[in-house]
Amino acid sequence: MYLQVKRKKIKIIELKKFWDRFKGFKFYLEPITYGLKFPRKKFVTTNFLCQKIDVVLTDKEDNILYMVENMKSEKYIFPKRKVYNVYFLPLNTVKNLKLNTKLKIVKTKEDEN
Repeated sequence: MYLQVKRKKIKIIELKKFWDRFKGFKFYLEPITYGLKFPRKKFVTTNFLCQKIDVVLTDKEDNILYMVENMKSEKYIFPKRKVYNVYFLPLNTVKNLKLNTKLKIVKTKEDEN
């Protein structure tokens, strides 16, 4: 699965298992070059993140409801209404996105399996 922002494609990994969701980007020291999708999540915590990220909160149809640019570690976004998916993205990705628009998600054959 890829997120297309202008002419750039960012690989998105959907986390469904408990351990994957729990770990996320915690203690990840290398520069972040891909994104994470947390389905069925309404809030965000950035405990133990070692670098800044961009966060996008969307509804079921991936319409952007909230965006946070340059979110630091040890911050919280409390549960929001109508939020269904949370995306953790590399820095400066949110600059090219707008509120109330749909994310351009391109599915691959691997996602169907």
